[in-house]
Amino acid sequence: MALIWRQIRVFLSVYYAYMVEYRAELVLWVLANSLPLIMMGIWVEASQGGQFDLDPIQFARYFISVFFVRQLTIVWVVWEFEKEVVEGKLSPRLLQPIDPVWHHVAGHISERLARLPFTVVLLVLFFVLYPQAVWVPSLGQVGLAAIAILAAFILRFLIQYTFSMFAFWTERATAIEQVWFLFYLFLSGMIAPLELFPDAVRTVILWTPFPYLVYFPAGLLSGLNVNLYQGLGVILFWCLLSFGVNRWLWRRGLKHYSGMGA
Repeated sequence: MALIWRQIRVFLSVYYAYMVEYRAELVLWVLANSLPLIMMGIWVEASQGGQFDLDPIQFARYFISVFFVRQLTIVWVVWEFEKEVVEGKLSPRLLQPIDPVWHHVAGHISERLARLPFTVVLLVLFFVLYPQAVWVPSLGQVGLAAIAILAAFILRFLIQYTFSMFAFWTERATAIEQVWFLFYLFLSGMIAPLELFPDAVRTVILWTPFPYLVYFPAGLLSGLNVNLYQGLGVILFWCLLSFGVNRWLWRRGLKHYSGMGA
């Protein structure tokens, strides 16, 4: 156990040092994921003259929660893995006594730690400009939201890492992720909360993984009425399914990769 913890500390410290070398890039990444703040302005303005299930303050709190959740759950492993396979950089990692995925996990966690100060600054700026939306979630809300955010990150990582396995057979595994992202953009709650969807559509969407990547944790944090047990159950189902498909593709992909001379 001591050896495992030492390896974790080494991995995180190395990748954290790597991430903070590109602090300016981190700022750009944070700003590039500011779509929820733009959507907040649109829906707050629309709700003042329209009839919606949420009022302007609820819209503001929801979308600032979406912004925070997005900062903690963004994943880019498919781009890194595709590059490793195409350029042959995966080969030396296969010689190490550790699954290559842990390099990507450590990189993602370290990036979160390096990104967090910039995210907090933007949140403080938002509340200064829009003090009406200030709220203090209860400890229960914070705890449940933290669990949901962690679960959403794990699910998002597993799904994208599964897509990256197709890099063993094609040079553009990222194209699959880009198609997936179109559905993710509209069905995850990033463009609009699910309360605005027709009931029949919402019922179907709630059994897909998309709402649990953004809407579910953001709803818990902002105080919307979300089904906790259904959310955690659906996340668990899709995590197990993604993990099973991922391991199957990994084994077949390694055979194909070595067959190509790696």
